[in-house]
Amino acid sequence: MSNKKTKSEDFYSRFEEQLKESQSWPGSYLFKFILKNQAGELEILKSILKNHKGNLSQKSSTNDKFISVTFEYLASSPSDVIRIYKEASVIDDIISL
Repeated sequence: MSNKKTKSEDFYSRFEEQLKESQSWPGSYLFKFILKNQAGELEILKSILKNHKGNLSQKSSTNDKFISVTFEYLASSPSDVIRIYKEASVIDDIISL
């Protein structure tokens, strides 16, 4: 688990290698994001993900302070997965699992 402030190009290079070794491509990849339930953050993420064909679901936390977003996506390669993580990293305080 990490947020955008802790990720570097070195992180993404290692992550890409792990993705290449962990499954075959093209393949289904399940993204999980946690956002603060603040005006606009969910809409920004939905706007990013609508550019990619996949299944999106969301669930609010018990106290409605956070929103969990799950996105199932058929990626052609690990670089597709990384591209989506990088696009989502524009959202402050997003957590990617």
